[in-house]
Amino acid sequence: MAIATLPTKACAVNPLKMSQPIGGAFAFMGLSGAMPLLHGSQGCTSFGLTLFVRHFKEAVPLQTTAMSEVATVLGGYENLEQAILNIYNRTKPKIIGICSTGVTETNGDDVDAYLKLIRDKHPQLAKLPLVYVSTPDFKGAFQDGWEKAVASIVELLVEGPNVNGLRDPSRVNVLPGCHLTPGDLDELRAILEDFGLRPSFLPDLAGSLDGHIPDDFTPTTNGGIGVDEIASMGRAGWTIAIGWQMRRAAAVMQARTGVPFRLFERLCGLGPNDEFMTFLSEISGRPMPSKYRRQRGQLTDAMLDAHFHIGGRKLAIAAEPDLLFDLSSTLHEMGAQVSAAVTTTQSAVIDRVKTEEVLIGDLEDLEELARTKHCDLLITHSHGRQAAARLKIPFYRAGFPMFDRLGAGHQLSVGYRGTRDLIFDIANLVIADREENHQPTPDRWRPSAALPLMSGHRSAAERSTA
Repeated sequence: MAIATLPTKACAVNPLKMSQPIGGAFAFMGLSGAMPLLHGSQGCTSFGLTLFVRHFKEAVPLQTTAMSEVATVLGGYENLEQAILNIYNRTKPKIIGICSTGVTETNGDDVDAYLKLIRDKHPQLAKLPLVYVSTPDFKGAFQDGWEKAVASIVELLVEGPNVNGLRDPSRVNVLPGCHLTPGDLDELRAILEDFGLRPSFLPDLAGSLDGHIPDDFTPTTNGGIGVDEIASMGRAGWTIAIGWQMRRAAAVMQARTGVPFRLFERLCGLGPNDEFMTFLSEISGRPMPSKYRRQRGQLTDAMLDAHFHIGGRKLAIAAEPDLLFDLSSTLHEMGAQVSAAVTTTQSAVIDRVKTEEVLIGDLEDLEELARTKHCDLLITHSHGRQAAARLKIPFYRAGFPMFDRLGAGHQLSVGYRGTRDLIFDIANLVIADREENHQPTPDRWRPSAALPLMSGHRSAAERSTA
């Protein structure tokens, strides 16, 4: 069992953690026609917007209440009112998601009261959903903001059980964690539909940030789950939560609607996907489709091929708790040793990470750990590239943000196929590093390095002259 350790220094030097407000805003980006709004200064929003645009290489909707120094001291009611009215009049959103920031939380803005006053003053906003989430950026992390936003969406927008209490057993709610990419959600959707199920993803980033080119420009999110579909999620037969961070939202869903839920802490690895496929077979009444039986065989073969290269390797991993648990568990099952692990915030899954200690800190902490210097691979987001270069070890990019490579939104790690691709990618990194820096290969062979001929054996030239 891993021990969670808190850092002793007073600041982050090479940040690993992304803040709660942008985690909450990220969740709202998976809703159709949504406009995320950060209640804070322009700088807070600009920084988050830059991260999203660099990661996805797409236009990202994100607005701000533009709190100044004076407004922060006097209170942000007027700024919030004007921002909501401007968004309503100019972009015609179907929902506005409001996330607080450090300056407004420190001042103590009562945003719930502000929203009630704004609705009373402006009747045209009566039918516009306004979802507020408290996400101070001086505590928590990206995963916490996402968790709170999804739970608030469920609590405010999902309707209670209908009069007759009937549910559709073919409908399934899926609550994915923020560590899953749009590519992961597309893969999960295909799997669920192959079992004859009709999934509703909340949030659905695969609909809004999957890199498609829209027919027309829209200032709000382009794609994602609609408000009406969210309202009807109480009629589903089951809720599937992926990642420990989604347990709270799934529990809120069950309390409001009576829909039971099943939590899958990870969907990367052979065992977790076997459990997932078994569960889908049980709730759908259908056997596993033959394509997934074949993919399972491909994964086991990939594990056999790659364990020669991954087994025994020492890994350094820095990521949000659920992503850390997901990747470290899968690679531990491949025979790798997690020597150094750093995460961003407290979580129940930290105790089950297969290492001695998990430090809640930053990338400088990871780099300065003595055991990191003996690692064979570093796994974290793009801010870890300089550390990997200084440590002279291979670097696998995972998590948010990933701004120095293309295709971050399509990276796949769930299901049999995603696990197979992840294993191949990491094994190939290890092979390339070994060939380039450590061990001789056939391409590097030179006659002078060849072993002398054994006694009693003659070379081909000697035999030809004999």
